[in-house]
Amino acid sequence: MPKSSPSTKTRTRTGRTAKKRSRSRRLGESAYGLLLVARTGLMAALALLLLVAGVWTSWHTAQYAMFVKGRERGTMTVADCRDDRCSGPYLPSGGDGRRRARVSLAAAAAPGEGERVEVILKPGTDRAVRTGPAGILHAWVPFAGSLLLAALVVAGGMKLRRTAWVMGALGAVLLGATFAAL
Repeated sequence: MPKSSPSTKTRTRTGRTAKKRSRSRRLGESAYGLLLVARTGLMAALALLLLVAGVWTSWHTAQYAMFVKGRERGTMTVADCRDDRCSGPYLPSGGDGRRRARVSLAAAAAPGEGERVEVILKPGTDRAVRTGPAGILHAWVPFAGSLLLAALVVAGGMKLRRTAWVMGALGAVLLGATFAAL
């Protein structure tokens, strides 16, 4: 058996001698590792973008449904529903508001025609936002959808399956609770 030079053979932990990997192979393995890290970082950024967009979209309605103090609130009787909005007369419950002949509410948050619902009016508009548990849950529906989408990205792109299952389950529970409340 020919004697090998010390530069091509190394000792392993088991005491055997192994051939050293070439410089190009080590560089290729490093590049592959760098690509894996870049992919994981990109998928994490995408998942974060989806979640931030869901919170941002939900917050425009949720702030009115959740923080009712100091806002014009009352009851709306659903009279007519067309396209994606329902409208009807508004009767203020406090002394700071005035009666209005017509205010509009998102059709998805509205009960059946002829029913009354507690609402808050957005300042300076005739648009109403449903209050109470049903209104709060309905306001956070875009966030629930973003949780479901981000769960797919986390599972497929980042290979974090348990985290993805938790995110997806939270989104599904939020959607289910909204459906049950409305």
